[in-house]
Amino acid sequence: MELVCPAGTPAALRAATDAGAHAIYCGFADDTNARNFPGLNFSREELAAGVAYAHARGAKVLVAINTFPRAGNEDLWHRAVADAEQAGADAVILADLGLIAYAAERHPGLRRHLSVQAAAANPDVINFYAETFDVKRVVLPRVLSVEEIAAINREISVETEVFIFGGLCVMAEGRCSLSSYITGRSPNMNGVCSPASHVDYAEEGRDLAARLGGYTIHRSAKGEAAPYPTLCKGCFKVGERTGYVFEDPASLDASELLPALARAGVSALKIEGRQRSRAYVSQVVRNFRAAVEALEAGRPVPAGMLAQLTEGQSSTAGAYNKIWR
Repeated sequence: MELVCPAGTPAALRAATDAGAHAIYCGFADDTNARNFPGLNFSREELAAGVAYAHARGAKVLVAINTFPRAGNEDLWHRAVADAEQAGADAVILADLGLIAYAAERHPGLRRHLSVQAAAANPDVINFYAETFDVKRVVLPRVLSVEEIAAINREISVETEVFIFGGLCVMAEGRCSLSSYITGRSPNMNGVCSPASHVDYAEEGRDLAARLGGYTIHRSAKGEAAPYPTLCKGCFKVGERTGYVFEDPASLDASELLPALARAGVSALKIEGRQRSRAYVSQVVRNFRAAVEALEAGRPVPAGMLAQLTEGQSSTAGAYNKIWR
């Protein structure tokens, strides 16, 4: 299975490549990219240099153009597709139906992957994208069990890519309105979930209060690990109960499920974390490359190899197991 690894900066791209990534995904420093944070992402020149670096070492580069264009400003997204092709990208990762149609018509030689932001989670819709726009791979939403993924793969002819490590989303991707509700900046259109400009911390007695858009979303005691400041991972009082209403602050870690995902017909394994440091990227990629190689060689996959890098030192297999059923 192909190991698809994140790069939020040129340095992270080089680190992922050197650590053994089969493919690296990244994006431009603008609204076309669902990780549009200050200080992250690539200029056109940086992308071309990154592609050359990766290709020289046998790795691919996939460019995420995975937000939804705003009416009247489609040119920004159209230019991103053209610039990715000119830089030598191996594929573009697209979410918007109109943009996929545009890329298929104007850039037919550029390989197209369907972003997780499209939330394609059944064979009918996946086959529609494949047959209509010649999409070669679909990134599946993090709401499916391994058995459901296997059933989908039996009915489609394209590759499937699944997330195996990193942040989780409480929503079906492409359906989130929580952050935009209180900040006015949409993850699906502006690429900014919990924009840094809207995050504020304040010491209140012995607690550290985290606020997003003026709303207090979490309080941490001194010395306690604070979760990532997103509304979905906030701690709220509902009636007499105080706790994580939407989602616990835990990271996805599906490393123990790699054999099952291989049997389910998965083609590619995706690591989340384009906002992470190059040191984080390097460590995660090295560990998962070792796991993939162990699986291919018939050896046991190492367990618990990345526990220290999970959010809040806590991990979950998410919907892959669907233990609540």
